[in-house]
Amino acid sequence: MTLHFLSPLDGRYAEIAAPLIDYFSEFAFLRDRVRVELDFLLGLSKTGLIRPLSDFESAQLTAIQKNFSFADAESIVAYEKKTRHDVKAIEYFIQSKLNFKPVELGTSDKALQELIPWIHFGLTSEDTNSLGQALALKESRDAIILPALNALIENLSDLADDYKAIPMLARTHGQFAVPTTLGKEFAVFIARLKKTRDEIAVFRFEAKLTGAVGNFNALQAAAPQVDWIAFSENFVSGFGLEPNLLTTQILPYDNWVRYFDLIRLTNSILMDFAQDVWRYISDGYLKQAVIAGEVGSSTMPQKVNPIDFENAEGNLGIANSLFIHYAQKLTVSRLQRDLSDSTVRRTFGSGLGHSLIAWTNLQRGLKRIAPDEEKLNAELNAHWEVVSEGAQTILRAVGKSDAYETLKEKTRGQVLTEAEYLDWCASIDVDVETRETLKKLSPQNYIGLAIELTKKVIA
Repeated sequence: MTLHFLSPLDGRYAEIAAPLIDYFSEFAFLRDRVRVELDFLLGLSKTGLIRPLSDFESAQLTAIQKNFSFADAESIVAYEKKTRHDVKAIEYFIQSKLNFKPVELGTSDKALQELIPWIHFGLTSEDTNSLGQALALKESRDAIILPALNALIENLSDLADDYKAIPMLARTHGQFAVPTTLGKEFAVFIARLKKTRDEIAVFRFEAKLTGAVGNFNALQAAAPQVDWIAFSENFVSGFGLEPNLLTTQILPYDNWVRYFDLIRLTNSILMDFAQDVWRYISDGYLKQAVIAGEVGSSTMPQKVNPIDFENAEGNLGIANSLFIHYAQKLTVSRLQRDLSDSTVRRTFGSGLGHSLIAWTNLQRGLKRIAPDEEKLNAELNAHWEVVSEGAQTILRAVGKSDAYETLKEKTRGQVLTEAEYLDWCASIDVDVETRETLKKLSPQNYIGLAIELTKKVIA
């Protein structure tokens, strides 16, 4: 069946993206808005506008939410074909659900039909929509996005710990610089990711319940005795969301864009990481596991390609292009609103889906790499000129004002062997202690506090 889907999210990558279906599918959007509308009825019952609901009646409303089915969703879609308005279709669906008399022996509960005039009372569609989508963003963050990001950070941390003492040549401007360790290279990405992860974890999603143009006009006209500002704050907060009271017909999407910007920044960091790992594999610093049965090329039998990192990079780019569009589109509306925002908001699952695919592929790729320590050591041993930074700094510490120039003349644009470096140490005019300090330098041990810094990040 998945071979016939247009989008790879529903086809090729359906298994990875599947957890997001329960939050961003059309079914989920219908279900969540039904939940909002029914909770609104329960909320109104506490204001004195309508009679208090019995426990049985409240349970009936709750049951409609909890038992929301595919048949219910199809019923709403059938209404929408007539109305061409999705929220009005939801209202009609709820009317049909309430248009019966509950029977409970031994009680005098009145019919739920009495609640029908109060469905969507004084609201605008965007009250229902913003609450439904904010819930989807919040609950998918907690159940899917954060656990996936935490798992990726944990995997990176395990590798950083394993590789913290493995020296390698670092590069600046693409040229050999001074040594670092492979674990420290990973640790930098971990530190960056933890910062965005922490902001994502505490992010508060905004929603609105303010009426057709944001002033509670209908609610205030029909029931001025109710404190609608307090009602709105309490109702929105009851979902674990942040109420925004200053809106037009639509919720200003600045808040949601900030969340997507955090995901986009996370993805950009991971794109940087994927490209670095790709280069390490290309340069032979990292070896890839050879998996029986897998093929790296249709014509070149020897190849093992870094496909997981390449796949991740591509999906990160697609996700970020959507997040950039959200920032450009959703922060601008024509006066109060137009429907161009609605169709864009229905793609939230796509942006997050491509992110999730990328994160999953990165984790799979990380399980298939290992450092080629022989290659790393061979490269270090071939480039003793990289300790010249340390050597000239040691000389400056003992008063050699021409230390930089001396090492520049000896090493700039040149490759230095171990023997040549030790010969230079023997020839330099310094005291015995300083000479011994210089001789102890090597590309393998000139790694500064890389190990300590890595431990600090993964602690």
